[in-house]
Amino acid sequence: MNTVLRQADQIRPVADRIGSDEEAIATARRLAAQFAARAAERDADRILPFSELDLLARSGLLAITVPAQFGGLDVSNAVLAEITAILSQADGSIGQIPQNHFYILEALRTDGSEEQQRYFFSRVLAGDRFGNALSERGTKTVGHYNTRITRDGPGYRINGRKFYSTGVLFADWITVFALDAEERLTMAFVPKGTEGVEIVDDWDGFGQRTTGSGTTVLDNVYVSADSVVFHHKGFERPTTIGSVGQIIHAGVDLGIARAAFAETLEFVRTRSRPWMDSGLDRASDDPLTIARVGQIAIRLEAATALVERAGHKVDAAQVETTEQKVIEATLAVAAAKVLTTEVALEASNTLFELAGTSSVQAGLNLDRHWRNARTHTLHDPVRWKYHVVGNYHLNGVTPPKNGAL
Repeated sequence: MNTVLRQADQIRPVADRIGSDEEAIATARRLAAQFAARAAERDADRILPFSELDLLARSGLLAITVPAQFGGLDVSNAVLAEITAILSQADGSIGQIPQNHFYILEALRTDGSEEQQRYFFSRVLAGDRFGNALSERGTKTVGHYNTRITRDGPGYRINGRKFYSTGVLFADWITVFALDAEERLTMAFVPKGTEGVEIVDDWDGFGQRTTGSGTTVLDNVYVSADSVVFHHKGFERPTTIGSVGQIIHAGVDLGIARAAFAETLEFVRTRSRPWMDSGLDRASDDPLTIARVGQIAIRLEAATALVERAGHKVDAAQVETTEQKVIEATLAVAAAKVLTTEVALEASNTLFELAGTSSVQAGLNLDRHWRNARTHTLHDPVRWKYHVVGNYHLNGVTPPKNGAL
């Protein structure tokens, strides 16, 4: 049965401040060890990770991309992607939930006014979380929207219905994407508890089961004018909004792949039986198995290196936001997303190929890695990333400017 949740006020401790890239990585690893302990149980019983997201917010990790001039760490995008991978290896759902939060922060950095940046970045530093009300069902494409924002005196009213609202269940702010009277895409920050907002916990995907990516209903919701960012501006000139969003997705896939690989190693070492024709006493001594493990390990190493390289390309484009720098970042991130998509699917398939029949027991819940990989990799189809990269190199066609690249 679906449950309808209304946001209510909640008082939480102020978040910690993280002072370096190294501290951020160490914090992610510490939290990941905690999150991994019950990840299989949360997935099997669909236990939403409210307490885990509270820990994540209090740790200061959700503020690491706040620009330095507003008191933040302004972490490298390579580090942001690695932190995402660390969290996603522990729990693919928890790793995905902050993706929209960080995308929103990049959009705010790019197109928000100084006053908006000062206020909302300060809220993030205090531990606030942003959830995403972007995608809709029943539109011509994923890039079309029926949700509308209309003038009402000094502010606006929003009406519409969103789906795939990842993070909204756990958020302090619902970030609503809607079209204005001129068909321009806006991004409005709606505080929790606002009248007219309903959150329906109806996400029933077979993977990423605890991301809370359900429906958000907006019924004549009022939002002040100073909480509205004209998001369309970020796609009318070269920016890194899409690259930041996409490299986090790549980090999620990389983490899921690492989780599947780690499960493969443990199962083959401790539980798998050698094939009867191998003449071996241990499955881990099978040369065919060893070679397959090596193949996945090498692809994981390549994916990790490509994500890191792409992160530095995005860093460079943020510092010098020229057409060429943004194109370089876009192509590098597209390449990273292609490889992480492929290795996530390959590693989660190989887990069962090498572990054998006993690995499919429902009680082990090892299939969550494949289900998470298959579900998450449906974001922004890889076949179009191949096309964009090929079209640029072959025909000199500039990659389109959108949040999917």
